[in-house]
Amino acid sequence: MTLIDRTSPDTRSPGRETPEVPPRARARRPGRWSYPLVFASPGLLVYVCFVLAPILLAFGYSLTNADLFHPDAEFIGAHNYTTLLSDDAFLRSLRVTTTLTLIIVVLPNVGGIAVALLLDRPSRLYKALRSVFFVPVVLSSVVVSVVWMALLSDDGLINTLLRGLGATSPPGWLSDPDLALCTIGFVISWQMLGFCSVVYLAGLQGVPKELLESAAIDGAGPWLRFRTVTWPMLAPAMTLNTVMLLITGFKAYDHVQVLTAGGPGLGTTSTIAFDVIQTGFTENRTGLSSAMAILMLVIVAVVSSLVLQLLKRREVDL
Repeated sequence: MTLIDRTSPDTRSPGRETPEVPPRARARRPGRWSYPLVFASPGLLVYVCFVLAPILLAFGYSLTNADLFHPDAEFIGAHNYTTLLSDDAFLRSLRVTTTLTLIIVVLPNVGGIAVALLLDRPSRLYKALRSVFFVPVVLSSVVVSVVWMALLSDDGLINTLLRGLGATSPPGWLSDPDLALCTIGFVISWQMLGFCSVVYLAGLQGVPKELLESAAIDGAGPWLRFRTVTWPMLAPAMTLNTVMLLITGFKAYDHVQVLTAGGPGLGTTSTIAFDVIQTGFTENRTGLSSAMAILMLVIVAVVSSLVLQLLKRREVDL
């Protein structure tokens, strides 16, 4: 039997080459980001088509004097923006929107905490009431506005009841310029009350019972337990509700259109969103209305970011 020394140098003829065996073909594995991109592509496509593209298109229109009936627009630069910043009507609508937003931020937050504390019970009745309070949230803004317009009109149910109780001149909830904006704020707050209540209720259910029991053993009453234990635990819920209500207030349009149509009087309830629609589709000034929309987008983004940062810092401090 012949032994082969595998460590000895190759003594074969140099002219004779050994054919190399080709490496086994390996199936290419998909990249690291292939699967996430595949699953995210439908959402990204919808976002680009219905959010990003309209924003870019509106910004392009805001730099022109375009209108619906004359598509051949001229580039005018920032003229629309300078016009708006010196326009009394736009500044008035900005003031109205700010006031309405403050009402919408305060009322549902305060009412939502109260309703959440009331419904934080294990009974079936309270569980059913949670669904009842949340029903207005899923209703259309137009439906809610039509119902409240029937209730709050001069000959509506509420004024009829007030006359039956002896009131000679009931307030004009929608016809009085001093009350109309507060009435719209109340209607929007009523619709958003269920959303805030559910968020605060989720926060209440996350409060450790041990902390409340320890505070009670130390002699803390209900108010002191709420202020020192429950309220700090509700900071994330308050952050979420406040940001959502800010956005809701700044983009308010449906309720204004149905309840008052911007009146009574000269723009007493005319918000920025209402002016955007009126300027673009009633006055056919697409470029100016696009500039309004871009300014509203910037204002909402800046205010929401600042409020979010302040509330996040409050969560850390608490």
